Amino acid sequence: MTDAVSDVTLHLEFDTSHTKVVLRTVQKYRSELVQLAARFRTGGQLGPVAVMIEIDDLLSRLDAIGSWPDPQGVVWAPELRDLVVSSIQDAETARKELEAPGTQERLAESDVPSVLGDNWTASLTEFQKRDIAKLLSLRHGANFSVPGAGKTRVGLAVYAAMKERGEVRRLMVVSPKSAYESWLYESGACFSHRPRPMLLESARDQWAELLIVNYERLDRSLPFLAAWLKEAPSMIILDEAHRMKLGARGTYGAACMTLGPLAKRRLILTGTPAPNGAKDLENLLGFVWPGYGQRSVSQAIAGGDLAYASSALRPLFTRTTKQELDLPPLEPVVVPVRMPPLHEEIYRALVGDLSARAEAAADDFAAFGKSALRLLMAATNPALLLEGSSRYEPVEYQLPPLDIPQGGSLYELLKDLPSYELSPKYWETAKIVAANAALGRKTLVWTTFVRSLTSLAKLLENFGPAVVHGGTADREEQLRRFREDPHCMVLVSNPATLGEGISLHQVCHDAVYVDRDFMAGRYLQSLDRIHRLGLSPDTETRVTVLAAEETVDEVVADRLQQKLDFMARVLDDPSVQQLADLQEAPPIAGGMDPLDIQATLKHIGKR
Repeated sequence: MTDAVSDVTLHLEFDTSHTKVVLRTVQKYRSELVQLAARFRTGGQLGPVAVMIEIDDLLSRLDAIGSWPDPQGVVWAPELRDLVVSSIQDAETARKELEAPGTQERLAESDVPSVLGDNWTASLTEFQKRDIAKLLSLRHGANFSVPGAGKTRVGLAVYAAMKERGEVRRLMVVSPKSAYESWLYESGACFSHRPRPMLLESARDQWAELLIVNYERLDRSLPFLAAWLKEAPSMIILDEAHRMKLGARGTYGAACMTLGPLAKRRLILTGTPAPNGAKDLENLLGFVWPGYGQRSVSQAIAGGDLAYASSALRPLFTRTTKQELDLPPLEPVVVPVRMPPLHEEIYRALVGDLSARAEAAADDFAAFGKSALRLLMAATNPALLLEGSSRYEPVEYQLPPLDIPQGGSLYELLKDLPSYELSPKYWETAKIVAANAALGRKTLVWTTFVRSLTSLAKLLENFGPAVVHGGTADREEQLRRFREDPHCMVLVSNPATLGEGISLHQVCHDAVYVDRDFMAGRYLQSLDRIHRLGLSPDTETRVTVLAAEETVDEVVADRLQQKLDFMARVLDDPSVQQLADLQEAPPIAGGMDPLDIQATLKHIGKR
């Protein structure tokens, strides 16, 4: 790379937002620039002699720049040159670690506390110290420990060590909004002088040391976030990094891939990096090691041997297994529920209607996904199929129920279904909550649909329910009530809202799943809200999964297990079959992938 400014035929520099790279040439090389841009996935023309490319795209295809016909005329802007040199060095570090694991100099686990600085005050488990030591031996890294292993604390410890070394001065955390509470709490608990925090959606604070932003805000805040990373040497942590598993093909992933290279140190945290296939793992390691990470994963899984892939890639990540947490056992119990006559008749009618259109709908993933959601609703409570006056309106039940009238159309009976039949899943849930409350045990009730959630809250009003969904304005107050109010014996929520970042294991040891969808990660993350590090060895954690017999519930159960089995092979860790934290859901209703759709079609075809 030359710094010469005379006879420049290709000049590369950041754009004004620091999120893309601009390549400029002279008129003589105009056609060569067009050909060069075509070699990049994101190459776009800015003008007759200028193109723009995304940062991660450039770093992944640096060899293309080497093909420029006048290599002596290539000039890199200094800060971009530094980034490229750093990326090449990072790739070399990763290559050496993969080719000769364990040969890099590594900190002894016993020495970890001494490198965290005087400001660090938190205790660390032996497996946390082991993970920290390995992550500090790599310039960048990945922590694939199971949920509840304390990945937040490990990430903060790595930052503390890097700050003590003088390599970084600030930390950006990208996380789900539900994890804000954990990062704010841990940053206060781990340091005697807490790093000054700032949430991106709050007022700007020029003195902030810890910036926390959620994935949804990344794309529209890229210029500010890029500038923040560049103002001072920074570290970036992606928490629940599976949310950007689509890589550059997804909105979250593209934003992360843009910001990653601007940080001096990159770290990803997720318990399950490949919920739906090896491509997920490739994209995650592509963020950690741009260019090289993606190629390494591709090569490792090329033969289809997932156990080999796990072994080959293990030098690039650290992982604490569920067994190492030494938690009391957790074995979810599936309770089959028989649908009452009218309920079953409506479900069968819906399946028959779908059967007539299934093949056509299957070509449209979005349309089929919505149809599958209707099946899930019908298996839980057919009354949910009819819209209420609002998306939050609970279903009002007649108790005791009226006799089902003879005659009349099925649709008319559906409209009045709550007068004739109570959802058997709701009835079973109410019995479990009542029994737990009698023993002084609080219960966490999960259901996918918001109207199902509010309907259950209405049905359980004698137990002072706390309710949290996407539209809950006083979320913190609801959680406080559940944790502290002795009269609040039940919390009703959905995994999409409360599946990540919240710890309830101090006060709750019982959970009921009224229904589940195909989003394996949300289900497994939600399980971990009450089963995580810190539980007393004699704690009994009880989880009940309700499944309507001979319905799509059984399809969901089979598909979730298959996804867990896949991850068990990738990470060579059977414990993932019990708990993990999969997923950014596919952009299909219910989180369905093509195999989920095939399984659902098969279920429909049996009718």
